[in-house]
Amino acid sequence: MIITLKSSVSNELAQSLAASIQAFLIIDEGKNVLITSSSVKELPESLAEFSEKYCVLANDMQLSSRHYKSTTRQVAIGNVVIGGETRNTVVIGGPCSVESEEQIRAASEVLKELGLKTLRGGCFKPRTSPYSFQGLGIEGLRLLRKMKVEFGHTIITEARDASHIDEIIEYTDVIQVGAKAMYDQGILRACSKTNKTVLIKRGFGTTLQEFVQAAEFVMSGGNLNVVLCERGIRTFETGTRFTLDLCGVAWLKEHCNLPVVLDPSHAMGYAYGVPSLTKACVAMGVDGLLIETHPNPKKALSDASQQLNFEEFKNLINEIKPLANCVGYSIV
Repeated sequence: MIITLKSSVSNELAQSLAASIQAFLIIDEGKNVLITSSSVKELPESLAEFSEKYCVLANDMQLSSRHYKSTTRQVAIGNVVIGGETRNTVVIGGPCSVESEEQIRAASEVLKELGLKTLRGGCFKPRTSPYSFQGLGIEGLRLLRKMKVEFGHTIITEARDASHIDEIIEYTDVIQVGAKAMYDQGILRACSKTNKTVLIKRGFGTTLQEFVQAAEFVMSGGNLNVVLCERGIRTFETGTRFTLDLCGVAWLKEHCNLPVVLDPSHAMGYAYGVPSLTKACVAMGVDGLLIETHPNPKKALSDASQQLNFEEFKNLINEIKPLANCVGYSIV
């Protein structure tokens, strides 16, 4: 249950009321809001005189539910706003991993040339094998910040685990919670204590409700600036790396009030299929795209097969701009 308190209720009283029913207390649209378990179906008598309105939810997808807030929440990706009535599709470009200053600068230059403002590169890589490239760590974060200063880009990078979440929060504009870290409550709770935008990737064996409830961990702590990223789920198919769940995206757009970004690069796993898959995503009218590009994909230290070279990336961006316009969106 979500209970919106009357404006006459002081912050001190709101805290006392939250403690009395073991509820989360946050500020949503300038008002004190209490969130209890969705198993609570009736307004507690002790809150009747203080409640402006309340919303009973079917499950613990609550603050993110369109039953509570029917319109898509507006969230900032740097200077770009997605969600709400903006109808922007933000393109998040860059390599899978930050490998060197020369490499990340080259990617930054391509984004600037295309008028794109959002740069992503991994610094702490959650690799399946301990023998694979693990990322540059803090040095990678410093290089991303250098690109931000030099090119004005919004910076996104991934938190691998809770051991370096403070550094990720300090250096980046948008915190990415990766598919393998989606259940890491240390990361999620740290993200809930900042106002920076958090992009959560869906785990490849995660149901839609579990996916959204990861966002609830962040939102229930007070940070409502959350974006969901569908990046493919594991199915019986072995011809592609994963299966991009466009059906799931349709479900999210219907039932969830958070902006949705799609990642065709990780879903497909092979560069040849990324352009077509990207166009299908754009046709759905989504809030963002995550597309990997590298100056020389064959020499990339991680996920080499799925990254577009710069020429392919430029061609794709030019091809999807008119397609986005057809469904009432703008590529930014």
